[in-house]
Amino acid sequence: MSIHQMNGETFKTIITNGSVRLKNNMNYINDLNVFPVPDGDTGSNMSATMSAGAKAIQSLEDNSIGNVAKVLARGMLMGARGNSGVILSQLFSGIAKGLKGYDVADCEVFSQALRQGVEQAYAAVINPVEGTMLTVSREAADKAVSVCKSCTDFEQLFKEYVEELDASLIRTPDLLPVLKEVGVVDSGAAGYIEVVKGMIDGLAGKFYESKVEQSDYKVDLTHIEHQSGEDFGYCTEFIMQIDKMDEFNQKDFTEMIHPLGDSLVVVQDENILKVHIHTKTPGDALNLAQYYGFFINLKIENMNLQHTEVLLHQTIDEQEDCNCGHDHSHSIAPKLKKKYAIVAVLNGDGLKETFIEMGCDFIIEGGQTMNPSVEDFVNAINQIKAEHVIIIPNNKNVLFSAETAASVVEDCDVRVLKAKTISQGYAALTMFDATQDIDSNLEEMTDYIKNVKSGEVTYAIRDSKINGLEIKKNHFMGIVDGKLITSNETRLATCEHLLREMIDEDSEIVTVMYGEDVTPEEVTKLEQYVNDTFHVEVEVIRGDQSVYSYIITAE
Repeated sequence: MSIHQMNGETFKTIITNGSVRLKNNMNYINDLNVFPVPDGDTGSNMSATMSAGAKAIQSLEDNSIGNVAKVLARGMLMGARGNSGVILSQLFSGIAKGLKGYDVADCEVFSQALRQGVEQAYAAVINPVEGTMLTVSREAADKAVSVCKSCTDFEQLFKEYVEELDASLIRTPDLLPVLKEVGVVDSGAAGYIEVVKGMIDGLAGKFYESKVEQSDYKVDLTHIEHQSGEDFGYCTEFIMQIDKMDEFNQKDFTEMIHPLGDSLVVVQDENILKVHIHTKTPGDALNLAQYYGFFINLKIENMNLQHTEVLLHQTIDEQEDCNCGHDHSHSIAPKLKKKYAIVAVLNGDGLKETFIEMGCDFIIEGGQTMNPSVEDFVNAINQIKAEHVIIIPNNKNVLFSAETAASVVEDCDVRVLKAKTISQGYAALTMFDATQDIDSNLEEMTDYIKNVKSGEVTYAIRDSKINGLEIKKNHFMGIVDGKLITSNETRLATCEHLLREMIDEDSEIVTVMYGEDVTPEEVTKLEQYVNDTFHVEVEVIRGDQSVYSYIITAE
């Protein structure tokens, strides 16, 4: 039966089918990884993201396509894992905005929503790269918009749409040279096409049953308490109605009020504005805001008085906190937020112990092949009693999820250090100073990691050729700052080559973190090689990490 208008129930059905198809084929998507390393996780990340959205709408009793799309987008955002998952969630978030207010959508409305999804996905990526999921979804959306008025039903529209998706996917190696060199198409784009083909099959009445179990990575939080005391100022919160909507701009307002304090949160929902700030001059904040409208509710609490009460009532039991982490009742002593907390993403017991010893407060289990979701970060942040939270992703494919989580948390100041490797995260921790303000800390940590060299050693899962380097299956590979530089039959020879590339006359310290598959005897030989060959200080750490036998840092 042809479908001329799509309602929420039909949309929910075909989205669920698309999610299952992607889940069943995620290993194929994982295998499209450019580097022949055992960490291909694009398919797993996209599947986890799509499954989170499908789960969110599973029991939704709403036949409005706009409302179903909204719940789907929220579920995908919170479940988004890795860069590919976040981009996929942004595609569907834009689609949801395009369908907002519609009970049913015809081909033209749906096509415009597809284009809006592409626009939001592009806007979410700081430096969009062509030859990826972005390109494929854009070219197909343009095709859908160009033919939608002549399409009599959704079956015809999706036929045109998926034909352009497939054609665009084939063209991705022409836009991204590394794909052509390795002989693969873009994995993210291929994953998105699996979702769309599942949706098309759902329209035709062909439904899938799940063939594989979806991995569900749990968050492992390790917590260390410490307190810091200082001039806390005033916890200032207010909700106001904006009268001068023609003059108000949320970004400009945020920039104006930001210098007045920290722990700033500014949330706008149409003409309602909610602001939270820790400031020594609450009157200035209120005067600035009052220009645009009138207050519905406000409260100002002296955090120094609260700090005094804590010192006087240290035996008081746990109290319930308000949204900003302070109890304002004055009859009992409130809990206080610490000034700073640091969250890191790691796997390997040794690495966790090391990062904790260096001052890390919370560890989220994850990294290569185990990218935590946006919701994992949000849940961790919500358990932290700190004014400022610094997230150290330690992986380029975790960075996007961390940044997305930081943007949705409203009741504390969350910053993301752009550490893309464990080496960078480890080195950055040595620069953290709890006596400095948050901006100075982030600036110094960021500047320091620019001079850190990161090396990894792992093994090849297939024969390949990258940058003219011939790679044999099961041989070991050396990677420096994301670039594959060597491949050898033995792991020790690979490490030695890697060290020769990483260490120069400016290097002073080399840190070797060895994984779960490395013997102490081999580590001793590698340490001896460094001592005999280079004039640097060497530190050896038992990391117990998976995937990478060695993680090497040169500073």
